Amino acid sequence: KKMAKQIVFDEELRRALKRGIDILADAVKVTLGPKGHCVALDKKWGAPSVIDDGVTIAKEIELPDPFENMGVQLVKEAATKTNDACGDGTTTSTLLAHAIITEGFKNIAAGAEPMLLKKGIEKATGAIIDEIKRLSTEVKGKEQIAQVGTITAVDKEIGDLIAEVMEKVGKDGVITVEESKGVKYETEYVEGMQFDRGYISPYFITNAEKMETLIEDPYILLTDKKISAVSDLLPALEKILQV
Repeated sequence: KKMAKQIVFDEELRRALKRGIDILADAVKVTLGPKGHCVALDKKWGAPSVIDDGVTIAKEIELPDPFENMGVQLVKEAATKTNDACGDGTTTSTLLAHAIITEGFKNIAAGAEPMLLKKGIEKATGAIIDEIKRLSTEVKGKEQIAQVGTITAVDKEIGDLIAEVMEKVGKDGVITVEESKGVKYETEYVEGMQFDRGYISPYFITNAEKMETLIEDPYILLTDKKISAVSDLLPALEKILQV
């Protein structure tokens, strides 16, 4: 048996969306800034989690009303995109989205044309971004990087570690963060390039005791094609034999 679909229009829909957006914004906004408060999240198992991260809080919010929940999902998407792009600023994104939607709904209720309003918001966004870029200060030097890292992680030790690693590898270096198995922060510097994959065949092993492969000055084949048979490699192998 198919479930009946609920359909709402115009002001009724906007009010439902707005209620959901208000609930999400109210839960997230208290975490804004370095003096922000924490939010307690109940879990089905174990003790509640105390969180001060906007996107983590947003991800936990689900409302029973489908239209209110739709509003939650819209703003949650904005926070998630910001987190994916920058790793921070999710609470600010949520509050900006909430403010834009609140004022937008007011203007629509007063008779504004929605598409013209959308174009106006997009133009204003572009102008604001340009002005923010003009006013911004580039982070330079180990000390400033440590300050930014400390504020973001709320931990001076992590901030100092980030600055140290970034200074060591340079702006073109690659930094990978992994969960530690111990209680201390550890750093490992790898020269050249590292692929986290093992050898495809045990016949590649050069040191049976250590079960490792060490090849000096090898030829490396880079391809964007799928290699499904040895015959795919024969032309390249024949070229190598001629060198």
